[in-house]
Amino acid sequence: MNRRYLYYVTPVLAAVLIFASNFLSTDIFNIGFQNFTVWFVLSLFTFACGWLMDQTLGWVKGGKVLFAVIVVSAFFGVVLVMFFREYFGLSDLLSETIILYTLRNITLGTMAFFGMAVSRVLIYERQLEANKSILEDFEDKVPLAEREAEIVLKEAKLKAEELLLQTQKKCNELIEAKNKIDRQLAELIKTEEELLKLYESNEE
Repeated sequence: MNRRYLYYVTPVLAAVLIFASNFLSTDIFNIGFQNFTVWFVLSLFTFACGWLMDQTLGWVKGGKVLFAVIVVSAFFGVVLVMFFREYFGLSDLLSETIILYTLRNITLGTMAFFGMAVSRVLIYERQLEANKSILEDFEDKVPLAEREAEIVLKEAKLKAEELLLQTQKKCNELIEAKNKIDRQLAELIKTEEELLKLYESNEE
């Protein structure tokens, strides 16, 4: 439930942070470290939003959502500056000013993309470490599997040789039995021929 809640909260929070950057002064280095600290905190928060979006929405879907957030925030930021330029202290609306505010929004959006990229790199690194451990286990098991395969192959050869010897023995027994039957038939035929000759001689 909390993970599904982050699906919707994280893009909204990123949009609010990017839009809020429009209210900061443009002279972040000239005014002092305080303003720069605010920019740094905003960048850090958008980085965290990008990290969470990669963890919840994934790289592809999260990237599309983040890109849409940047475009929408930049658009509303430009509209805000155009309609309330007196509030921002702009007497004349210049195209350079619009580009400046747009670049500020894109910069914070880039920090969110950077957070997504770092999160994705760490995920891939964990996957790589897991795959390395699996590969190492596999490499350790390969010699054992090879030895087992050799043992099984030797046993199969021994059984095949034993079966071949038994088959040859049975074949020899069958051949010997056939030869014995042939000899008995030959003797029987010879005996019958002698009896026929003796019978014929007795009749004469």
